[in-house]
Amino acid sequence: MAIIGYARVSSSSQSLDVQESKLREAGCTKIFMEKRSGKQTDDRPELARCLEFLREGDQLVACRLDRVGRSASHLMRVVELLEKKRVTLRFIDQPFQTDTATGRVLVGVLSVFSAFEFDIRRERQLDGIRKAKERGTRFGRKPLFSEEQRQRIRVLREVENFTVPALADRFGCGVASIYRALAPTARAEQNASA
Repeated sequence: MAIIGYARVSSSSQSLDVQESKLREAGCTKIFMEKRSGKQTDDRPELARCLEFLREGDQLVACRLDRVGRSASHLMRVVELLEKKRVTLRFIDQPFQTDTATGRVLVGVLSVFSAFEFDIRRERQLDGIRKAKERGTRFGRKPLFSEEQRQRIRVLREVENFTVPALADRFGCGVASIYRALAPTARAEQNASA
């Protein structure tokens, strides 16, 4: 019997160190780790490798159930696969495992609540973004050019006949940035040349 760990964080800026430390303390001899969103249920290569690696009698350990699956249906598919392989799933921060009927029920119930909590957080986030936009908050990258620079780019292009690549060199940016600065004039040119 081997104790195998699986750790996941949602973005590349997050660290796997805490989960890895907990999994090592739990006795994991091999740990599969990845930085992928929980929504990417079909694109989690380390989880797929982990599930393939497991053998009958092994135990898969994760810190929390939302590390293994974001949706209740995905998590239950993983549990069913593990049951077929006769592998137990255990969570460090949630004291139950799937080798009992009670543990299997708790996994199902908690995964539904986890998905519900995620949906509520997402709704709150979207509400916050909507309210911020109503207050005039701008999202995204700061504009590369001031209005004065945009006007200068237009004059150089239209009056002095600078090419777009020459403007990009002069302003130290990419050609696409110059086309955006020239919009809507640039869009008309692009459409005419297409």
